[in-house]
Amino acid sequence: MVVVGDGRLAERVAVGLGATHVPELPDDPADLLRDVGALVAVGHTADFALETTERNRRERLVERARRAARAVVAHELHGVVVSSAMVCGASPGRPVIGDDEPRDEVASTSPGVVGRIAAFERAFEAELSTEPGEHRSTILRCAALVGPGVDTLVTRHFEAPRLLVVRDAARGWQLLHVDDLVSAVRTALAEELTGVLVVGPVHDDGTPDALTSAEAAELAGKRLLTLPASTAFALAENLHRVGAVPAPPDELAFAVYPWTVDPRRLVAAGWRPSWSSARGVGALVEGLRSGLTLAGRRVGARDAAALGAAGAAVALLGTAAVWRQARGHGHR
Repeated sequence: MVVVGDGRLAERVAVGLGATHVPELPDDPADLLRDVGALVAVGHTADFALETTERNRRERLVERARRAARAVVAHELHGVVVSSAMVCGASPGRPVIGDDEPRDEVASTSPGVVGRIAAFERAFEAELSTEPGEHRSTILRCAALVGPGVDTLVTRHFEAPRLLVVRDAARGWQLLHVDDLVSAVRTALAEELTGVLVVGPVHDDGTPDALTSAEAAELAGKRLLTLPASTAFALAENLHRVGAVPAPPDELAFAVYPWTVDPRRLVAAGWRPSWSSARGVGALVEGLRSGLTLAGRRVGARDAAALGAAGAAVALLGTAAVWRQARGHGHR
């Protein structure tokens, strides 16, 4: 098996699968793919810094997807794309995302991380469709990822001093550990599952395992900061406009609105996660402790960029609240 993709998630998936890892397929991959039965193309890098700093990122991802699809056809492989359920969108009261759900047009055409992941999917599918015959391919759309090396707009949300929630818009925190993503890839290949599948933690009865914001905050040792949606998104827009955060403001939706998945086909095929969403919060917090955590520091432009839109919004609003409180005491 071969895993193609840059970033730490691709490396972790390759290690978990016992596969060969390459950042890019060579022009002629015949030697690399000799005696190989499957090619895993990682379109969702789970590497925030890589996704927001590399020039021409979308073009590189699209070309990687096309090259992977051509290799699947030429070498008669089972191709697996690692994607994200974010391509289906997040919104207040959003229904649970199922297998084969179409991409959300607004989310999947955005200029940020989500739009690039969707572009990877589209390019892979389009390239396969130009080749005659049937080809074995699977797109795995992940719930929010956690685990060693994972660095996304969701994990950075937990770096902020408080967990931001939007008033009157409950969301579930469904956290997929990288180890369970690896086992889902194995199941898809072993059971020859094709088409679009979603993958996220489930309870013993197979229903989606998603924490409330209050439960996630308690497990993370944080308090909630509740704001009107208009305030939160206006601040994210202002932070992006002045260059304080690289992520477009609409991606704040994936931190404050639901995008829970229901992996029915994987569950029916016998897949079960080893990690619950509650344990996923623990893994997320442990990862923050072992890395650079910005909570409690004053947030300037560089730190705001590191936190991401949601985290920076929380941190800056918290700082503003302190200033208001201090000014109030000063006028007494």
